[in-house]
Amino acid sequence: MRTGAENLLKAATNQKVREQVRLELSFVNSDLQILKEELEGLNISVGVYQNTEEAFTIPLIPLGLKETKDVDFSVVLKDFILEHYSEDSYLYEDEIADLMDLRQACRTPSRDEAGVELLMSYFIQLGFVESRFFPPTRQMGIMFTWYDSLTGVPVSQQNLLLEKASILFNIGALYTQIGTRCNRQTQAGLESAVGAFQRAAGVLNHLKETFTHTPSYDMSPAMLSVLVKMMLAQAQENVFEKICLPGIRNEFFMLVKVAQEAAKVGEVYRQLHAAMSQAPVKENVPYSWASLACVKAHHYGALAHYFAAVLLIDHQLKPGADEDHQEKCLSQLYDRMPEGLTPLATLRNGHQRRLLGKAHLRRAIGHHEESVREASLCKKLRHIDVLQEVLSAAHQRSRLKYAQHQEDDDLLNLMDAPDVLSKTEQEVEIILPQFSKVTATDFFQKLGPLSVFSANKRWTPPRSIHFSAEEGDLGFTLRGNSPVQVHFLDPNCSAALAGAKEGDYIVSIQDVDCKWLTVSEVMKLLKGKGTDGVEMKVVSLLDFTSSMHSKCATYSVGMQKTYSMICLAIDDDDKPDKSKKISKKLSFLSWGTNKNRQKSASTLCLPSVGVARPQVKKKLPSPFSLLNSDSSLY
Repeated sequence: MRTGAENLLKAATNQKVREQVRLELSFVNSDLQILKEELEGLNISVGVYQNTEEAFTIPLIPLGLKETKDVDFSVVLKDFILEHYSEDSYLYEDEIADLMDLRQACRTPSRDEAGVELLMSYFIQLGFVESRFFPPTRQMGIMFTWYDSLTGVPVSQQNLLLEKASILFNIGALYTQIGTRCNRQTQAGLESAVGAFQRAAGVLNHLKETFTHTPSYDMSPAMLSVLVKMMLAQAQENVFEKICLPGIRNEFFMLVKVAQEAAKVGEVYRQLHAAMSQAPVKENVPYSWASLACVKAHHYGALAHYFAAVLLIDHQLKPGADEDHQEKCLSQLYDRMPEGLTPLATLRNGHQRRLLGKAHLRRAIGHHEESVREASLCKKLRHIDVLQEVLSAAHQRSRLKYAQHQEDDDLLNLMDAPDVLSKTEQEVEIILPQFSKVTATDFFQKLGPLSVFSANKRWTPPRSIHFSAEEGDLGFTLRGNSPVQVHFLDPNCSAALAGAKEGDYIVSIQDVDCKWLTVSEVMKLLKGKGTDGVEMKVVSLLDFTSSMHSKCATYSVGMQKTYSMICLAIDDDDKPDKSKKISKKLSFLSWGTNKNRQKSASTLCLPSVGVARPQVKKKLPSPFSLLNSDSSLY
């Protein structure tokens, strides 16, 4: 609606029309801004998604699920089953109802592993549905509508890929909600939170790499990149909390470790805030998210300087201490030491240690003040009491520590504390979605094996073949997996005379469905009919090359013909008829059989050129014109 109004504003020349459009456009933009702020408040709310246990921890950011409208698959799928598969569509009413029930259940999944499994099973089911009912060259007329989780703007398309991408986004969003609901007061809860955020990052990254040119802001590549960074940053924050949970011992090496872990968390949040501040995501990222990322960057940066100050001020190098180990740890704490100082000299000189420690405390207090100021500027963050309490307590602790060691001549001995190098014992990383671990059965498997009975293949309507076996000989053999094909058909046998063809797929025998039966099972049915004759139904693929099962260097099922195969085919067409060897034509389906083992199974067995080519120039088709025309997913 907004886009249409903007286009009308550009095209209109009448001043009254332009004023009316401006007025309507202002109302639309105002409503969208209100909706965006409401969604932001819901996503940042502590009470909706956060853990219900009383905890003195900074809140985490979850993603809200994308909402959708109802979709009726029944009419379109029934028509397609009747038209494309030549089957009674009413036999599939239960399967269509199961699909629609599954979609409805995915709109309100539970915030646990069962909810994730539900969404994954529907995502896998959509893959089956796409192969069965959505040919690549035709729109099916089913309108899918999904709402942007950040702005609330609806997107509608007759494209199943929008449905698949939105479900994938919701899987990632559900993982974030699971992570924020974990009990962060236990080791098991923190480990679960780390795993949930890593899996959320994996799903969102998979969405970014698999579905491009998405029409929704929340699924644009730039926004998904930011969301992946946010999930990994929150996972790194949980790693820090897991290290601190047993308690931070006031011991030199422990404090070095905690300081570097805090610096790592502050670093990833600084990178996240920088990414959120870049166009084009800056306009659509909730302001409270960017503010919280900035708050955490300063907060954990302050903690890094605080713990560095404590290890310098509270711990003197005592006789018998591991001097070399402490020197190595202190040198690894910084990228560079302050001018005039060395690690070993600083450890041995108590005055220098105190000066450097107080310099860290001044930087810690500065970061704390900045985090408190940033939190106060955001209306949403001002109302999160636990956040204000955590920031205030950390700020007061640093100020108290500095006051205990403050001296009158501090202003004369100001020293700049260097940055604390970030380091972590557990580097968080993306965990890719494990769809293979979810068991999902194709609702429409009665249509037959997907390798043959799919939307991108066409075949003749089922033909009834009534024949009898002469002296127990059917007149043909069988080959292939399910479905079974007619092979080595004798042209004079009863089946051939009744209309059977080489390569036909057998779909039923005496009204018994055979699409999923093996060769031995079909042969048993054929041989068990006695002398009364056999009633067999078969179908033939209209695109014959799509039914090839043999391996070849230039063509395989599901791949495009290569340029070399096209040229070979043209060479063969250009030869005069008298140069072609007259022989019994073998079906492509007979490649690799006992009679043709001398032929290579990895190349096309085209006739060799026996005479010079006639001087007739024939324009070769461009290899690029033979590629699929699917330009983008949306």
